Amino acid sequence: MASKFPDKAFYKIGEVSTITKLPASVLRFWESEFSFLRPRKSQGRHRVYDKQTIEVVLEIKRMLYEEGYTITGLKRYWRRRRGRESPAVPGGQVQQIKAELQDILNILNASGRQKTGTSPQ
Repeated sequence: MASKFPDKAFYKIGEVSTITKLPASVLRFWESEFSFLRPRKSQGRHRVYDKQTIEVVLEIKRMLYEEGYTITGLKRYWRRRRGRESPAVPGGQVQQIKAELQDILNILNASGRQKTGTSPQ
């Protein structure tokens, strides 16, 4: 999804309201409904949104207004989506990484024994 808004690090809620064409009250309501929608707070306790959060707001808006999702249905969809997005590492890769880490640990242990003059047990 291409960004259609100014290139900045953070945006205030009023700017997000203008970008998304949603009232600030709707943005605040969605924050209370969707646990994954949590903009940061500035030192002055003002909401500040980053680009990724704005993209999420735009996706929520599209799904609710264009695709006809209900809030409950959208919550369910995001829960399932978040479950699927957990990084999947093939089992063979996990075993290879474990073996490499064990080799590193063995090297570190051997190095530590050489410094202290102890022999392996």
